[in-house]
Amino acid sequence: MARQGDAVLIAAQSGRALAAAARRAGLRPFVADLFGDADTLALAAAHRLVTGRFGAGPGARSLLAALDDLAGAAGTPLGVVLGSGFEGAPALMAAIAARHRLLGAAPDCVRRLKDPLHLAGLCARLGIPHPPVSLAAVPDPESWLLKRRGGSGGGHIRPAPAGPPPPGAYLQRRVPGRALSLNILADGRALRVLAATAQWAAPTRARPFRYAGAVDPGDMPAPVRAAATAAVAALVAETGLCGLASADLAVDGETWWLLEINPRPGATLDVLDRRAAPLLARHIEAACGRLGPDLVPPADAAATRICYADRTLEGVPPLAWPDFVMDRPRPGSRIAAGAPVCTVRAAGRDAAAARHALAPRLAAVRALLPGAFLAVDRAHPAGRAGRDEASSAAETGWAAGW
Repeated sequence: MARQGDAVLIAAQSGRALAAAARRAGLRPFVADLFGDADTLALAAAHRLVTGRFGAGPGARSLLAALDDLAGAAGTPLGVVLGSGFEGAPALMAAIAARHRLLGAAPDCVRRLKDPLHLAGLCARLGIPHPPVSLAAVPDPESWLLKRRGGSGGGHIRPAPAGPPPPGAYLQRRVPGRALSLNILADGRALRVLAATAQWAAPTRARPFRYAGAVDPGDMPAPVRAAATAAVAALVAETGLCGLASADLAVDGETWWLLEINPRPGATLDVLDRRAAPLLARHIEAACGRLGPDLVPPADAAATRICYADRTLEGVPPLAWPDFVMDRPRPGSRIAAGAPVCTVRAAGRDAAAARHALAPRLAAVRALLPGAFLAVDRAHPAGRAGRDEASSAAETGWAAGW
């Protein structure tokens, strides 16, 4: 019989990280996601596989049915925590909120923050540095990027076309700098800064900004951190953003731009959830209006790296995955070229050591699946053969990002 008060519903493209965070917080995760990875199934009190994509149509109906079913199995869940996949689907969020208690940003908050023109207007009014955006053709497309509205994971970002952006996309002017994020906990009025993290890409010709991994801490200059904290605090007060969230920045020396807000627990959860207080518990408290004290950062560093398939895997064999591997595909899973296979994590005394420790672990994963990956990572998309980009729909069209 399900116990009351310790169950939480989770919905995300991949629910493994949130399920692990729930277990660390002493909660029982009831998970609906698109993958059903082996470690997700091991962590979940119950799991439902969602078909289709989040948004509208069959994918939305499949998700709503899955959450209703999980809620029945959970007894009286605390509510539902949403991960990736909802940035461009506020209507689906509203449909979920009509059935279950949302533990995180409200649909209207997400709509405002993920509408590129609305966010640009907010930034202009609040004095926040933000690259110009456009829904029309620009005279110098080489200076702009094409982005999908509500996209995540970097895989949707392309060089801008010569003409206007296609439906559902927009243009954002290129700016220089390193990819850093300010990770926060908010209660709709104020915030606590968790960390500054650094991200990097695993580029291909078709997806030059595809997300590869992150490290905590990232080297964000103190003046930038102070200014960005004030800027994000103003956006929190303006929009009512609550729960775990992050602000993606481009940082060039002490000059910086806010690129976008991710109003949800993000891909850095694995490296962030090492504080004494479990982050999902703090997320739920903040969503209920209780922000709590500052969180003391750990003394060491942690990094993660996604392993992408270079060639299609028709059936993943049964494998003895090392403990440092997460998002483990179930035996028999088909993985398309360009899709994520798993995630590797490592720790070290500082950020450089943690990133360095990833290399032998990536090599160990490659040894488990010979022929699935290139022998070494390529620093530039021109270093990759072209056939894998053409062989995967995720490489050639708008795809749900990781």
